[in-house]
Amino acid sequence: MLSRPKPGESEADLLHFQNQFLAAQASPAVKIVKKADKRKGEEGNTDVERPPLQDSKDVVMLDDFPDTLPALTPAPPKKSKSASVHFEDEDPEERLDSHDRHITAVFSKIIERDTSAVAVTMPVPTGDPFPRTFHRSEIKNEVKVSSGRKSIFAQKMAARRTAEKAAAAPSAAECVHVRSAAPDAFQGSAGEVPCPGIRDDQAGDDLTSQRPCLITGEGLGSRKSEQEAEAIHKENLEKLRSMSEEEILQEQEKLLAQLDPGLVAFLKSRRGGNEGQKKELKMEQNRPEEFVESLPVAQHDVGSSLRMQESEECVKKEENRKVEITEDNLPVKPKKEWIHMDNVEFEKLEWMKDLPAPRQKKTKEGMQARFSLKGELIPADADLPTHLGLHHHGEEAERAGYSLQELFHLSRSQVIQQRTLALQVLGHIVQKAKAGEFASSLKGSVVRLLLDAGFLFLLRFSLDDAVDNVMAAAAGALRALLVSLDDEKYLDWTFSWYQGMAVFPFVPNNDEEEEEEEEELNGTEKSQDKKLKDENKPDPDVARYDVVKGLLKTRIQHRLRYILEVVRPVPTVVLDILHILTHVARHSSEACSQLLDCPRLIETIVREFLPTQWDTQVAEPGCLLTSLHGVPCATAMKFLRVLASGGRNATARLLNQFEMKSRLSRFIAEDPLDLPLPREEAIRLSTEAFRLWAVAAGYGQACDLYRDLYPVLVRILQSLPDLLSSCRGRSPVMELSVQRAAAVVTLLTHVMQTAGYAAELQAKLHSNSSEDGEQIPPPPVAWNQVSGLQPFLETSLKKFLQEIPQTETWYTLQPLTTTYVIYLGVYYSACSQQPSVNPVDCLEELERLTSEVLQPLLSQPAIHSMWDLLRPCSALCNPLSCSPAPESVPSIASLSCIGGKPPLSLVGSKSPFPFLTALLFLINSVTRIHKGLTCKYISVLGSKGLKDYLHQSWQTGPPSVTPSSAWILRHEYHLQYFVLALARRMAGTCPDDAQHASLHHSVAMALLSRLLPGSEHLAYEVLLDLAFNPEFLPEGKVGGPEAADFSDILHLGTSAKLAQPGSAAACFPKATRGALLRESYQSLPSIRSCYLSHFVHLQPTLARSQASYQGRNYLIQSLLLPEVRGPILPSDWPFFPLISLYNKVTNAETRGAVLNSLPLDLVNTVTWNLQWVLLLETWRAKTLQSIPTAAKLARLMCVFLTGSDLFLEAPIHRYTAALLSVYCQPKALDSLNLDASIPGLASFHDLYISLLEQFEGVSFGDPLFGAFVLLPLQKCFSVHLRLSLFGEHTSILQALRVPLQQFPVPLERYTSPPEDNLNLLRLYFRTLVTGALRHAWCPVLYVVAVAHVNSFIFSQDSTTQEMDAARKSMLRKTWLLVDESLKKHLLLYRLLNAESPLGFDLYEQLPPIRLKYLQMVTQKENEENSPVLIS
Repeated sequence: MLSRPKPGESEADLLHFQNQFLAAQASPAVKIVKKADKRKGEEGNTDVERPPLQDSKDVVMLDDFPDTLPALTPAPPKKSKSASVHFEDEDPEERLDSHDRHITAVFSKIIERDTSAVAVTMPVPTGDPFPRTFHRSEIKNEVKVSSGRKSIFAQKMAARRTAEKAAAAPSAAECVHVRSAAPDAFQGSAGEVPCPGIRDDQAGDDLTSQRPCLITGEGLGSRKSEQEAEAIHKENLEKLRSMSEEEILQEQEKLLAQLDPGLVAFLKSRRGGNEGQKKELKMEQNRPEEFVESLPVAQHDVGSSLRMQESEECVKKEENRKVEITEDNLPVKPKKEWIHMDNVEFEKLEWMKDLPAPRQKKTKEGMQARFSLKGELIPADADLPTHLGLHHHGEEAERAGYSLQELFHLSRSQVIQQRTLALQVLGHIVQKAKAGEFASSLKGSVVRLLLDAGFLFLLRFSLDDAVDNVMAAAAGALRALLVSLDDEKYLDWTFSWYQGMAVFPFVPNNDEEEEEEEEELNGTEKSQDKKLKDENKPDPDVARYDVVKGLLKTRIQHRLRYILEVVRPVPTVVLDILHILTHVARHSSEACSQLLDCPRLIETIVREFLPTQWDTQVAEPGCLLTSLHGVPCATAMKFLRVLASGGRNATARLLNQFEMKSRLSRFIAEDPLDLPLPREEAIRLSTEAFRLWAVAAGYGQACDLYRDLYPVLVRILQSLPDLLSSCRGRSPVMELSVQRAAAVVTLLTHVMQTAGYAAELQAKLHSNSSEDGEQIPPPPVAWNQVSGLQPFLETSLKKFLQEIPQTETWYTLQPLTTTYVIYLGVYYSACSQQPSVNPVDCLEELERLTSEVLQPLLSQPAIHSMWDLLRPCSALCNPLSCSPAPESVPSIASLSCIGGKPPLSLVGSKSPFPFLTALLFLINSVTRIHKGLTCKYISVLGSKGLKDYLHQSWQTGPPSVTPSSAWILRHEYHLQYFVLALARRMAGTCPDDAQHASLHHSVAMALLSRLLPGSEHLAYEVLLDLAFNPEFLPEGKVGGPEAADFSDILHLGTSAKLAQPGSAAACFPKATRGALLRESYQSLPSIRSCYLSHFVHLQPTLARSQASYQGRNYLIQSLLLPEVRGPILPSDWPFFPLISLYNKVTNAETRGAVLNSLPLDLVNTVTWNLQWVLLLETWRAKTLQSIPTAAKLARLMCVFLTGSDLFLEAPIHRYTAALLSVYCQPKALDSLNLDASIPGLASFHDLYISLLEQFEGVSFGDPLFGAFVLLPLQKCFSVHLRLSLFGEHTSILQALRVPLQQFPVPLERYTSPPEDNLNLLRLYFRTLVTGALRHAWCPVLYVVAVAHVNSFIFSQDSTTQEMDAARKSMLRKTWLLVDESLKKHLLLYRLLNAESPLGFDLYEQLPPIRLKYLQMVTQKENEENSPVLIS
């Protein structure tokens, strides 16, 4: 057997197979047979000798296939798609056989097409060297394309067919004769056999029509197609005439059953479309003489009616469109000689016509926003000219501008200019949106909408573009999205403030991600776990919460390095990239590490943008920089400064690995005026160099440069007083010079702090104590090398302070004066600790400073004006001043300084906060060293403006913590702390200041709940010296306890109940609230120790904070503060010891540990906690207003859940009862809301269930414990709490022995309004009837249950059928009760009465209305049942 060819065989192999086939003389699988064309009626075999080119055809025959098609009888019916229904018992094989069609029905002989009649024309010879080209003008103009698009060849063929038909068509008279004679020939039969379902006139028309309605013969492809279609039509008519009406109906039903319904609907629509033609035929029969004249018009009308019926609405729209668009209103008139313009399609030329005037739709729904190429919002009704290029869009073509969706689409275009333009416009839109220009016009946030649409990754992908313009536009848009130049301006402004170098990281607050983390994990474990989670997340998920972190995951730093190093873009793009890198460096220390680890990034920036030598032509006036490469740039120096703030290791790498020391020396040693750079750029570069050096000195690094550049620093200090003469008028250059001078003084301050601990480190190094661990080497600068600069600075300060009355001059010089004052404060603090300095000389120096500088300064009217400006400029008193920007998004941290801050704001140009904070810092340094000078500064605390500010600030609600508010509030808290520290020193030495002690203590308590991370040292100092200081609680010495007792006595005559529940333990004398307050006041030292011990978990952060505030630069690891998640201490920190013990007990029970592991002084700890809370609730109640009453009660419940019998201890029981009476006062009860979410508590219902279970186990029927159980059962709270007690813990009812006289809550809160929960009412009734609830066991709930059941059974209000049946049934059961006492209480209950032993009054007899209702209900039952005698 011959093998078949396989894939991969060559042509030689195929030839070899052919030779083998021919040699074997095998029969081929396919035979070529020439047969006659049956379609032409020729029969018999073909003549073999006939030439093949004339009439013969090639026919391909297949083996085993017959020549004729098999008869398919019966024909398989055609079914619709929805009619395929099969039965379970149907055989699948039979079903396949019934549908089987022989393959020859679709695949039989392959017959060559007959081309014998086609005329073959030879090309016409011409004298041209090439054949003449065909031109469109040769096509006859009268040939019109009715529908669709046809090629030139098809149009030419159509013209030829039209000419042939015109030649073969009969004359009009013959046509009239034929058409008029035909109806008479078939009229009789048509009238006898009408088509079913059609009117008689229609039936006649159908059977007399000589033309088919559905079959046209166009698909046959021959010239006789129309004749064949007419022949088929005649056969159909003869068949219909030979059939009766019943047979026609049967065939019609068969066809409808076999055909698809969609096909039937289509055929009917084609039939309906010809009705107009039939009407015209009738008109022709009636008017044969007018037929010739009206024939063309009639044909046109028929065509129109067909189009109308096929799609009436579409045709109407097209007609309207054609009416609107004509050749006259097109700006360019089409000509037929143009290519493809022989048939003018006006709907496709609609874009060329003039646009309609834009009009604003009067609708409640918003319209789509459209923007100009500058990013400006275009009003909906703005009529702008089209030459501006704002109308190249499809939707709303008449409106100018582009929507965000269109810009997004354009940004992915393949045309470079379109991509560039789209990115530029999007960047402008983002910049204007962040500036708040769209806040009043647009609904929603534009920036948030863009980020949700993937704008961030669109920019990231565009940065990877190979085209420079696209990269530049993407960099500009990314800078607009991330960076706020105003934020950077104010951060530079506050750099020289007190603790201004330390800033919070730009990490967004992602509360959703942080809620799951618990306190058991330390900081390192948390950061590692979070880092691992971020690595496993996709980039978009990370960017959704943190844009910078998402960009770092895409390795954007590597792409930016490539652009700077290889692409070398224009200066604008370089500045945009440096701003982006600066923002990324502000994100976190981890981001700084990634930037430092990026290969060649820092090397490129240092080499290209901080060179030591460059072309001096850049300093020439009018010089246009075409490239920043090779030219020093202040923005690059600022980026390195921000990068150094990320940590001491980063700073060390910059100074040593990247040789920044030589760059610092280069730009500091030379005066800015001598640098070959533009003047303002030179001053900025010098300023940033000093700031970078100051950051390094803040870690104790780069201090060796101080010795090398000492002459330069002295020269600069000597020139500072000259600023007075040139600052009369404010100018940009002057402001830059003042900032540079402030940076110099800030640098000297940190160098002096580093030198201040040189002696201490030197002593530790020589002590050779190996147990101290790693030894820190002393800095290369000593105290005697820095102390000589103090006279220069003090002299300049005196000159500058003289300018305070000159307002404009003072506002210009205030930043520099502030740094002078801070320098002196740091100097004297460090000087007092130097072993080489004589203490007496230091004290004398302080006295001289106080008498010559500070006291004259404090007496000036300008200082009094500054105190008065504290309140208008305060962020606490004006919360809107630190509110987020309109377009701020959670995933991008921002300080919301876009557009600038008002002058009268905390960071405004007229703010007194920086100078007054520095002044208070200096005064505290002086008074801490020389306590005898404390009383000389009493005028500070007595200032009216300061007192008004303090009084207003602590009473405002707690501010929301955002990146913008945290940055501002931190500086305000510094001022408040220094005021309180000065007040603490005056409390013991100046008795005259005691009148402000309560105010200062209230400020201290509010400050404790507000201090932010990084200020743990301040919180510790306030806890240690202020919060628990008896001097700041003067009520304890001047009759506060007695006043509390007197207040309780006055309340006895009112309706308020101040009763305290007793104890189930051994009887101990009850103490009055005054006695408890007096005891608590005497225990303040123990209370302070208790709280300090419970805040020991803050010790690591406290050590870092102390290093920063005490100036121990060698211990500072980073100038980035901890992430802001909220204040250091929670608002409910007074309850912290109690909460801590409860959590310890709960965790022990969860692990199955023994509860004996609780502290031995458990009773004392809880007692001190309760004492402190009682003191605050009595004398500082407003400081606890931020804690909801429900949260306070929930925390007090921890007393009963901690330990088994802790609440039975006498002191704990007394203080808990006293606090319960405080929280049960009318105002407190009105504010109590147990249904709302409680801070720190997942579910109050779960806590209450735990309380019920604890009461069942260890309560001993204690009335105080019972009062806490009864308190949440008030009618205004959730019914589930009452259902839990009466449904699942009914055994408690026997132990809730709280006497009515000792219960502090009015019973009206339990009985009003009447209960409407049927399940609870049934439980009330069941516990009463079964005896589970008795007055002797639980008098409070007995009264409550009786009141609700009585109100329910006698209620006659319209209600549901179920409720009505239940109350009638309950009333009947009550009437039939055996317990006469309970029956009497339920039927005769009248009103609550606290004086009655029962707690309520009874009717002597039922009122007539109730009696009548009772008789009606009971008699109805008697009638329904057998008669029963009732005595």
